[in-house]
Amino acid sequence: MLPFLFYKRYDIKEKSYIGTPVKYYFMDLGLQNARINYRQMEVTHSMENVIYNEMRMRGFSVDVGNLNIVEKGKDGKYVKKQLEIDFICNKGSKKYYIQSAYLLETEEKTTQEISPFLKIHDSFKKIVITSNTPKPFYNEDGILFMNVFDFLLKPELPDF
Repeated sequence: MLPFLFYKRYDIKEKSYIGTPVKYYFMDLGLQNARINYRQMEVTHSMENVIYNEMRMRGFSVDVGNLNIVEKGKDGKYVKKQLEIDFICNKGSKKYYIQSAYLLETEEKTTQEISPFLKIHDSFKKIVITSNTPKPFYNEDGILFMNVFDFLLKPELPDF
């Protein structure tokens, strides 16, 4: 068995896989750390990797989401942008869009994390998982914010 998995990106609007660079997640973070000789331990990527592994253990298929949009720039001209959703998780009739954000310390960072969700017009659950959200809550857009420890220890929480 390979110690890591490569995952293709999924275009949310076109509902198809795209050939842009793949992402990889280690099945065992200890092996990853040993492989890189414990030099580049990035807590943000490690948390994303843990969330990925947890969703796979819960039986979900997991994809990385891409969303291509056109917006007006500050100069008034239209600009193409590519937004990423860390995970699109599917299992039967359940579907979750998940963003992993180690810290949400500023309004700009929060806006960056939720902006892809605001471009998706369906009724599936949208979740931001952080290390610094004290207790789960929904914002005015219906997006669930929760702590990574609540996510890991209370598997029923995304459905409340």
